Amino acid sequence: MHDIKAIRENPTAFDGALSRRGDAPMSASLLEVDAARRAKIQAAEEAQAEQNKASKLVGAAKASGDEAEFERLRALVAEKKAAVAQLNEEAKAEDAKLTDMLARIPNLPASDVPEGADEDDNVEVSLWGTPRSFNFDAKEHFELAGVSASMDFDTAAKISGARFVMLKGAVARIHRALAQFMIDTHVDQNGLLEVNSPVLVRDEAMYGTDKLPKFGDDSYQTTNGWWLVPTSEVPLTYSVAGDILEQSALPIRMTAHTLCFRSEAGSAGRDTSGMLRQHQFEKVEMVSVTHPDESDAEQKRMLGCAEGLLEALKIPYRTVVLCTGDMGFGARRTYDIEAWLPGQNAYREISSVSTTGDFQARRMNARFKPEDGGKPQFVHTLNGSGLAVGRCLIAVLENGQQSDGSVILPNVLAPYLGGKTTLTSAGVLA
Repeated sequence: MHDIKAIRENPTAFDGALSRRGDAPMSASLLEVDAARRAKIQAAEEAQAEQNKASKLVGAAKASGDEAEFERLRALVAEKKAAVAQLNEEAKAEDAKLTDMLARIPNLPASDVPEGADEDDNVEVSLWGTPRSFNFDAKEHFELAGVSASMDFDTAAKISGARFVMLKGAVARIHRALAQFMIDTHVDQNGLLEVNSPVLVRDEAMYGTDKLPKFGDDSYQTTNGWWLVPTSEVPLTYSVAGDILEQSALPIRMTAHTLCFRSEAGSAGRDTSGMLRQHQFEKVEMVSVTHPDESDAEQKRMLGCAEGLLEALKIPYRTVVLCTGDMGFGARRTYDIEAWLPGQNAYREISSVSTTGDFQARRMNARFKPEDGGKPQFVHTLNGSGLAVGRCLIAVLENGQQSDGSVILPNVLAPYLGGKTTLTSAGVLA
């Protein structure tokens, strides 16, 4: 959510920042509604003052026996009372209109975000690992002999339809091991607080984390109004909604492993093979709530946490900073980590780490008390995948594949797999 006062004070800068995202100027329309709202409020205050003045004179007119003046003043009080009510309703309507307009405008990009139209204009900032050279044609994850029988798309489709998968046996265990490895690393090495969070949330939580009103079609809603979370960013971030935190409590760093649900609206025909793009998937999320002065450094720290997982798994990756035209709605700056997938001969996104500044905090009124006094200020919120479990499974399977369809697994997973380090071509752990 944007600060209308800041827009009022510098509309040119606001429009200029929006234009970097490819959006049309909006300050004029916003300020028009804001002016109407403020005019109604002022008129209501003036009418209230006149009502109060007349109310004080009513008693004096009655006491003096001036019946005509008494009736005139009583009628004036009633008139002003009705006018105040009407003006307050009109001001409330203008305020709701302004709030809705502001809620649909994306966050402004940080000044160091590269300009661009789409993903082709993203800028690589680092590269780790060397993609393995194969002496055979590398296959996609679902084509591997050791995987195909345990990655059951047909049964999942019979149960739920397209874009679902049923993992079985050793593949299901490797998937679970990856999630446990991620959570343990974040808690034991990265100092994050593990949270077991709900996956059903109310409208307020979706709105506060900028998923509503604009992107309702991207998520699933139950018949009684709950939303299935698109990511645990929603419950973790919204956990501080309405709070006034002590500055000493910051930063708050959390992680959660949850099911996530996305309708994948607008992705028809994309990644239809395999489990790269699913309606239901698992993700380990990182969320930080920080002091405004620390949020940029916190984003780099979170990025390092996600990158460290891939390095431990020996998965080559590259990190890119998203250009203005490819950033998400609520992001001020986003780094994407893309894992190397030999089966596709391409880097594919496995994590996004974003800072939203105070964009979400304003929507959910999350603040902190400065240690040196002064009025409460909005916190900054950040979120990042650490990592998408299914996509990480794909990367592990494809990078470790052997010519016979077996898979050599990362050593860091052995403690979670009973010491086993190989998925055989028969689909069992050895």
